[in-house]
Amino acid sequence: MNDLPEIDDDALKLDPAFADQFEPQFRPACQLYLISPPAIDDGFAAQLEAALDAGPVAAFQLRLKGIDDHRIAALAGPLVEICRAREVAFIVNDSIGLAKRLGADGVHLGQDDGDPRDAREQLGKEAQIGVTCHDSRHLAMEAGERGADYVAFGAFFPTTTKTVEHVAEPALLGWWTTVFETPCVAVGGITADNAAPLVAAGADFLAVSSAVWGHPDGPAAGVRAFAGVLGQG
Repeated sequence: MNDLPEIDDDALKLDPAFADQFEPQFRPACQLYLISPPAIDDGFAAQLEAALDAGPVAAFQLRLKGIDDHRIAALAGPLVEICRAREVAFIVNDSIGLAKRLGADGVHLGQDDGDPRDAREQLGKEAQIGVTCHDSRHLAMEAGERGADYVAFGAFFPTTTKTVEHVAEPALLGWWTTVFETPCVAVGGITADNAAPLVAAGADFLAVSSAVWGHPDGPAAGVRAFAGVLGQG
């Protein structure tokens, strides 16, 4: 018997009209998922309150790089309480241990930040565990098999928040939501002006950062700007 070459699913081009071949299935309306600025100070709590009070937000992810866990924990305390008071999920980026220490609602893992199964064991069955899957169908399916509660695809657009190494297409969202029930998050350079194709393609959540925190009229205006594209206004 001849050995067949291993086929890389991600190397096979995804038909942009893949999802159009199937009867649409009900999924809840797309929601906003806020990611913190790359650096914050003690005054950020007021900005977070303003953003969360401006419109519906499903989750807030604390993503701080280059500082130790003790400093992050000190900054996080008030933010956890602000989110809890508004029933917004508080998610910690990268660190399962820090998520446990803070009593966070969940953790978001990059490809090198740990296994969702370990996160589940340490954080419990109610924790929300997300996994970065870039532009890869294979990584997303693997994350789902390991118990992730959501998968994140991107970047969809250029972004200054992080270095872009993977570029995703909206068709990826349509493929995922047609085949799988696990929610998906679209991330990377998303603004109120460019988000509509991602919502139409099937994104369950829009992960945004600069579009809110860097809005010229402040974070509250940044959140309100997404109301139209999310069908909230």
